[in-house]
Amino acid sequence: MMSGRVAVIVPAYNEECNIGAVLAVLKQVQEVDEIVVVNDGSTDGTSAVARNHGVTLVDMRENHGKGAALKAGAEVARADILLFLDADLLGLTPQHVHELLAPVLSGESESTVGIFDGGRTSTDWAQALAPFLSGQRAIRRQLLTNVEHMDGTGYGIELFLHHQLKRMGKAPKEVVLKDVSQVLKEEKLGLVKGFSARMRMYWEIIREIPRL
Repeated sequence: MMSGRVAVIVPAYNEECNIGAVLAVLKQVQEVDEIVVVNDGSTDGTSAVARNHGVTLVDMRENHGKGAALKAGAEVARADILLFLDADLLGLTPQHVHELLAPVLSGESESTVGIFDGGRTSTDWAQALAPFLSGQRAIRRQLLTNVEHMDGTGYGIELFLHHQLKRMGKAPKEVVLKDVSQVLKEEKLGLVKGFSARMRMYWEIIREIPRL
């Protein structure tokens, strides 16, 4: 049976209202040895919330995008297994975290990807159509040694990483995350700014397709 130290990496941009609940759950998970929050140039109290939870904090002065944040977290983390989790998850429990980690810890798979189910219709449909876009992933660090240019992918990091794993013959095992969803951008920023942020996210994802 394989095992290894586990570090959770949580990229966050202006998530002071949401990240605390995610960190509180992670602090309850026995398998987790280290929690790394990467504050990606937030202008709110994201850093303060992370500090209050006693986690490792990487403070980036400017917003560099999700891919760069994940890379920065991976460089700081001291673990064999990395678990990437979004900062705005709703309904996350310690059991969900355990289920994402179990196949990697046991050696059944070298990576996993979490798929929402039963949380919110909007997020369920999005992941049913494109499960490779999920930001909830566990992966053995050694698989990242051959993955370059993560920092330039932005929101396209999930598509980029999923393709790299498949190309290595290491397609992640899908793990259903029952009743988990995310806060929508329109709820965080309002309809206009939220829609604009969503379009930017889609563009960064689409931009990665020709590079695959």
